[in-house]
Amino acid sequence: MKPTYGEGDATLQAVGGLDGLRRLVDCFYQIMESTPEYHPLFDMHPPDIQVSIDKLVAFLSGWMGGERLYAKTYGKIHLPQAHAHLVVTDKEKAMWLNCMSNALDHLGYPDDLKSYLIDKLEFPAERIRQVSQMQHG
Repeated sequence: MKPTYGEGDATLQAVGGLDGLRRLVDCFYQIMESTPEYHPLFDMHPPDIQVSIDKLVAFLSGWMGGERLYAKTYGKIHLPQAHAHLVVTDKEKAMWLNCMSNALDHLGYPDDLKSYLIDKLEFPAERIRQVSQMQHG
């Protein structure tokens, strides 16, 4: 029987391990850069997008039950505080989740995995939005 998403590293394995995760994050940023409706998100990133790609892969690796690459490379993570300098409203939150959903679709992941991931990613996205709202009013 295949493990349930969220148990151990089942989610990471479902996206294809670390290599699959890198493909997903690369696709996510390619869609963000090339799709006009997501370009405001892309513009929030530093000019060297590779750092953002590496940080998201590192974060998601641990978040999906794999190796905690973010802590190993960048130190302890405070996700909402790391984004507190940005203005993140419901609009940006929805754009981020929709862009990730598009990347999952583009790479042909199964609907149950896509639903699981988008549902679970909604929580950190909401925390980022809340901290931004407190910071920026």
